[in-house]
Amino acid sequence: MRKGLITFLLLTVVVLGFAVHNVWTLLMLLFTDGQLDAILKAELPAPNSVAINERPQLIPKIIHQTYVNDSIPTHWLGPQKSCLDLHPDYEYKLWTDKKAREFIAAEYPWFLETFDGYPYPIQRADAIRYFVLHHFGGIYIDLDDGCNRSLDPLLAYPAWVRRTKPTGISNDAMGAVPRHPFFLKAIDSLPGYNRKWFLPYITVMASTGPLYLSIIWRHYLNSSPSGDDRVRILFPEEYNSHSWSFFTHHLGNSWHRNDVKLIFWMGQHWVFLTLIGFTLGFSLLFCIYHTCIKQKQSSHSKSRFSYSRIPFYRRVSGKDIELNDRHEV
Repeated sequence: MRKGLITFLLLTVVVLGFAVHNVWTLLMLLFTDGQLDAILKAELPAPNSVAINERPQLIPKIIHQTYVNDSIPTHWLGPQKSCLDLHPDYEYKLWTDKKAREFIAAEYPWFLETFDGYPYPIQRADAIRYFVLHHFGGIYIDLDDGCNRSLDPLLAYPAWVRRTKPTGISNDAMGAVPRHPFFLKAIDSLPGYNRKWFLPYITVMASTGPLYLSIIWRHYLNSSPSGDDRVRILFPEEYNSHSWSFFTHHLGNSWHRNDVKLIFWMGQHWVFLTLIGFTLGFSLLFCIYHTCIKQKQSSHSKSRFSYSRIPFYRRVSGKDIELNDRHEV
């Protein structure tokens, strides 16, 4: 019994260790707030302040956006126009599906097979934004994000992204200088994360979307970047809807499918689902342990029964042979 209990405990430790190892980065994201790299409101010039012109311009004045083609939907024309009107001196690049593929084929041909193989168009829209920021630098903005003020103050940071709640970073608005090491890591890691999961939403999020970028960010922090290699973080308090914010948010999520409702429900009840998962896991391990113990006890009983019968049979058989031998004599 003691040996079986030890085996059960060791099996439990191995299973839990394997599970924790596979989700370790996700667990660490829960405790990574990015405060050390925060872009604080106190260091940002007020809108229309003359201090904006005194700040260095590291990021080139380019705005990148993506869409299937040049025909932008009506409900996104307003947000797009707000960014164009506030930045007349910025170069504007709209990356359609056709232009994006031509760019990858010309500048990053090693990625073309992965790019073409993505099952969902949003994955290509996610991927291309990392590549153009790495190649050209500039600022990427989703079409469902409008501009509330000039983005010039953000040009002073070699790379920046937006923080999301409850954890991780987003890929809907980002800025960087050309060849920044964070975006080099982001594009270099894409093929290794190209996996298909059981739900489309998870597949997109984990292979190219915000969850993917958050994981890359967490790994990147492990290298302890400093100076211009740091990725600065714009926190929600700095970009929510008020006069100080840089962006406004509009109707989006055009790529979401029916599985998103399930994912959002799971996100709202993750504590309950975690407890259920551990309960089911331990119950399964206990059932396996209990079954093994019963089988061992049954096997032990059979061996004892066989042991008690065989000597008797041999003794009787030996006696019979001995009597027969005497009778012949």
